[in-house]
Amino acid sequence: MIKYSFIIFFLFSFFCGFTQQEKDSVAIPIDEDQTLNARDFNGELKDKYTGDDFNYTSQEGEAQNLIMRFLKWFFNWVDESFGVNIPPYTLEIIEYLIYILMGGLIIYLFIRFFSGENFSSLFTKKATSIMDVNLSEEHIENVDLDVLIKSAIDNKDYRLAVRYQYLIILKALSEKGIIEWNYEKTNSDYQNEIEKHQSNNVYLGFKDVSYLYDYIWYGEQEIDIDKYSLVEKRFTTLKNTIIK
Repeated sequence: MIKYSFIIFFLFSFFCGFTQQEKDSVAIPIDEDQTLNARDFNGELKDKYTGDDFNYTSQEGEAQNLIMRFLKWFFNWVDESFGVNIPPYTLEIIEYLIYILMGGLIIYLFIRFFSGENFSSLFTKKATSIMDVNLSEEHIENVDLDVLIKSAIDNKDYRLAVRYQYLIILKALSEKGIIEWNYEKTNSDYQNEIEKHQSNNVYLGFKDVSYLYDYIWYGEQEIDIDKYSLVEKRFTTLKNTIIK
């Protein structure tokens, strides 16, 4: 029954549509005596209707991202202010260069992230490499770091004292042959060396003090004597673990 009802409904819809089409059709009378004359466009029509308002092939503004909009706004401002007109293809080249730089920055951040480098050290000169105290000219084992720590504490420069505490850890690791010290190496380089040749206690302890060092020194966190005393205990504990 449902099958036949569907067929009847279909035929009824088709018939109604057909009759409606006939009603909508309008017969246009044709005068057989009327002559149709072909007309040509004026040869100057193309020259008359020129300009961006009559350019229907250009789809300006379509799919333009924020970068391209900003570039157009900026160079329009330059053109209006200084009379310097930037060609459209130059804008495209600048846009592609921006994409390349952004892509390079993203790749760089990914590499540094997966290499285990702390985020706070990404924007420092050489990550967490050691460059001062003349270490580029003198080996760390020849530097009297205890004297430097005492001098920093006397001057109440506790950030600098934390830096020297970190150098003492590197010095102890180098003297034990756990790492091969070099002033251009970073925390991640030393962590990889420690992980291969030492127990988890030294490895985890070094990661801990490396974080403190980055946070206080490169993060430029001011600390007082009380906070320094707490930090110093963690450095001293690791140093005793290394030299025992």
